[in-house]
Amino acid sequence: MQTVDWIVLIGTLLTIVGYGTYQTRGSKNVQDFLKGGNNSKWWTIGLSVMATQASAITFLSTPGQAFNDGMGFVQFYFGLPFAMVVICMVFIPLYHKLKVYTAYEFLESRFDKKTRTLTAILFLIQRGLAAGITIFAPAIILSVVLGWNLILLNIIIGILVIIYTVSGGTKAVNVTQKHQMVVIFTGMVIAFILIMHQLPADITFKKAVDIAGASGKMEVIDFSFDLDNRYTIWSGLIGGTFLMLSYFGTDQSQVQRYLSGKSVKEMQLGLIFNGLLKVPMQFFILFIGVMVFVFYQFNASPLNFNPTATEVVLNSEYAQDYKNLEKEHADLFQLKQNLITDYKDESAPEILRITHQVDANREAAKTLIEKAGQTKKLKVETNDKDYVFIHFILHNLPRGLIGLLLAVILSAAMSSTASELNALASTTTIDLYQNEDNKKDEKHMLNVSRVFTLLWGILAIGIACIANLAENLIQLVNIIGSIFYGNVLGIFLLAFFFKHVKANAVFVSALITQIIIIALFGLNEFGIIKLPFLWLNFVGCILAIIIALVLSIKDSTIKGKGILFTLSGILIAFGYLIYENSI
Repeated sequence: MQTVDWIVLIGTLLTIVGYGTYQTRGSKNVQDFLKGGNNSKWWTIGLSVMATQASAITFLSTPGQAFNDGMGFVQFYFGLPFAMVVICMVFIPLYHKLKVYTAYEFLESRFDKKTRTLTAILFLIQRGLAAGITIFAPAIILSVVLGWNLILLNIIIGILVIIYTVSGGTKAVNVTQKHQMVVIFTGMVIAFILIMHQLPADITFKKAVDIAGASGKMEVIDFSFDLDNRYTIWSGLIGGTFLMLSYFGTDQSQVQRYLSGKSVKEMQLGLIFNGLLKVPMQFFILFIGVMVFVFYQFNASPLNFNPTATEVVLNSEYAQDYKNLEKEHADLFQLKQNLITDYKDESAPEILRITHQVDANREAAKTLIEKAGQTKKLKVETNDKDYVFIHFILHNLPRGLIGLLLAVILSAAMSSTASELNALASTTTIDLYQNEDNKKDEKHMLNVSRVFTLLWGILAIGIACIANLAENLIQLVNIIGSIFYGNVLGIFLLAFFFKHVKANAVFVSALITQIIIIALFGLNEFGIIKLPFLWLNFVGCILAIIIALVLSIKDSTIKGKGILFTLSGILIAFGYLIYENSI
């Protein structure tokens, strides 16, 4: 980090925060603060929705995911366009008609207060945890790589977000996210251009793609039904669609973005814009990770990209074993470089064999790091996926651009965290705090909304300060969501399409479903069954509907009983598939 990088980084962040605070100062009432005055255009909605989902985790973890596992992760997003169409046709017209501040208000008018409260609490739990992780994700990585203090970083990111979110509410979030997305897109395009520019002169774009393909990194679609594989076209289209329906249709952090729209048409256009652009954007970010992989086929890379992990193992009794692996890693690099420099199609099998050997060495290194950590009684992150892209940025980009790419990462952290704090405050204020006694006092409710925004911001910083790294941060956020989202989506679908189902049946069903989903997740984690987290969205949704229909069987029509029979058959068939893959 040179002086010019600090100037670019600090200048970019302060400009965004200052502009957002200035443009949206002085909200006069709750509608201004929580719904942005209902004057957002479709492009603002689209970019805001995209920025909410595209956290710093996206730009740190996704390239590392592609570096290790290739392009297959993009299948996770294949269900998104289908979900956008359903939300535009069903969710948005209903939310707009009822003039709700939160998605959960609708549930009280359809069912009762306790169902609305339960659903709001489920949202607050999972999104409150996620808010801490979106702060923690860039902070932990930047602290390790740059030597910055982790706690201080968490506090700085949190305070910057709190300043403009408390000041301007939803409108401030929307305004700043537009500019944050400009910074993010600019930075990622520049990073891609520089990666291609730094490849050897005789390595064309086509040749780079061929090298990536020969190394097994360009396999985009997997048609297998293997439940050991988290990302297949089926988990993306089925599990991904249910996850996206839940996230964009029932998660207040997203619902609040399009509820600020000027009209139903503006809201729908904003979501369609997001649906059309999101998959190509994720493909591009993954492709950047693949090109980083190609770059490191011509430039030496560390055996493990996490510098802290390397330092721990080199100062342990396993140092010599690790150095032996580093030597073998260097030999394999040289051997592979000779093959790809004069790349021919017939070289592909040998290149793939060496790639697998490199991967095996990296796994062996992780084992040594874990043993070294246990010996020293330290918790060391062995998986280095989240460190790949930041390592490339710091070691290979020119001065000034390092600051810009770090601004991209921190802008993404701020944009997603701001949306989460705004949504958490809205849900707490409208769904839990508000009652008939204080409902009409606009000034009081505005102040309460600001106080809750501040309190959730402080809590998010606290969670960030005590969080621990998972295998991959982008997966951690999606896992947390998948544990809750399917159940919540099931509640909303019951409200939309099953008019005979009453409140008590839904409430009991939601409680039972949540317990079962948490149990299934635990069984998968302990290796008793095989159920990748994406499928929890599908199972949770179907299970919530089935249990509610069973509890309402006396009031069911013939059509309702037919749906119950069909859904039960689907769930039984899926259960059999899980059983077959688990034995």
